[in-house]
Amino acid sequence: MNEGAHIPLVGQVVRVLNGREAGQHMIIIEPLDDRFVLLADGEKRKTNRPKKKNVQHIELMDYVSPEVRNSLLETGRVTNGKLRFALSKFMSEIVTELKKGDLHDGER
Repeated sequence: MNEGAHIPLVGQVVRVLNGREAGQHMIIIEPLDDRFVLLADGEKRKTNRPKKKNVQHIELMDYVSPEVRNSLLETGRVTNGKLRFALSKFMSEIVTELKKGDLHDGER
C-alpha cells in the first residue's frame, strides 16, 4: 500500500492504480489476507465474480459505505445495486467537494 499503515476495511471505496481497471473506483467486499482483497463495483465487476487485487495496486479512499459494510457484516452478502448506489453517492460527494474547493481557491 502507498500509506503503509492503513488497513483495508470492508465497504471501503478504493481507486485501482494498476491493471485493466486502472482509474476506476471499486468497493472492498472481502479482505483475503494482509496482501489481497476482493473488489466489486456492481456493474462490470459483480459480487459473484469479484476482482482479486493486491493492496499495493489500490489507493484507499477516506470513505467507507455504511450500507455496504452493514450488509456484508450482517448477512455476508451485498447486492450489486447497493454497490452501485454507494459508488454513486461517493462520486457525488467528491464532485461536491471539488466544486467547493474551486470556489475558495479561485485558480485552476
